[in-house]
Amino acid sequence: MITSTSNDKVKRLTQLQASSRARREAGLFVTEGIRIIREIPGDQIQEIYCSESFYKKNKDVVEALPVKPVLLSDAVFKKVADTKTPQGILAVACQSHYELEDILNKKKLTLLVMENLQNPGNLGTLLRTGEAADITGVILSRDSVDIYNPKVIRGSMGAFLRVPFVYTDDLPDTLQKLKEKGVKTFATHLDAKKNCYEIKYPEKMALLIGNEGNGLSDVITEFADHKILIPMAGKVESLNAAVAASVLIYEIYRQKLGF
Repeated sequence: MITSTSNDKVKRLTQLQASSRARREAGLFVTEGIRIIREIPGDQIQEIYCSESFYKKNKDVVEALPVKPVLLSDAVFKKVADTKTPQGILAVACQSHYELEDILNKKKLTLLVMENLQNPGNLGTLLRTGEAADITGVILSRDSVDIYNPKVIRGSMGAFLRVPFVYTDDLPDTLQKLKEKGVKTFATHLDAKKNCYEIKYPEKMALLIGNEGNGLSDVITEFADHKILIPMAGKVESLNAAVAASVLIYEIYRQKLGF
């Protein structure tokens, strides 16, 4: 059992939890909780760590997992965990990798395209809501938050494992490729002439989502085939990025269902 925070394994865990660069360079991520660990394909799990107390209470559950656990003292586990009240088990697993062609190679497409999205809670919510509303993929500009950020993982409730995604270094070029594939793009805009409920959404479409504070840049907004409004009462000028996108993707899903 590891009882010191100066242990090399503990230092590595701390770095993977805290640094998107460390995760990217290693091709790994850390996730906490028995439920999500059970969802990860066994061949992707590299290591499992348990607190001493969790192991004693859940020995049979832990030993049924595909990797033999490393035990940490409760105090050390609390240091490496990202949550305030850790469950007592975490895993180090390999990241998934997709190409743009993997996402576009479908007859019907509902994509979320995110420019400079920064809040991990928003991305986690969008992945979770998006999966529930049958989106087929996510495209993120390189300056967006890391999808393997621990807060994104928790907020997505496992959707990060199932929704294919790509990061792009050149978002305008990627949007041009979408156009060439017949994908119609939509963006919310104050100057829009139609609201989101007046549109018949096509089988191949992408919803453009901007930065929480500044929205979409002018460059990316110009790529939108259609600009739409979300009707709002009161004096509110805009909605939270995740809330706005959720309203739209559920309207798109409603139309898919034929309601």
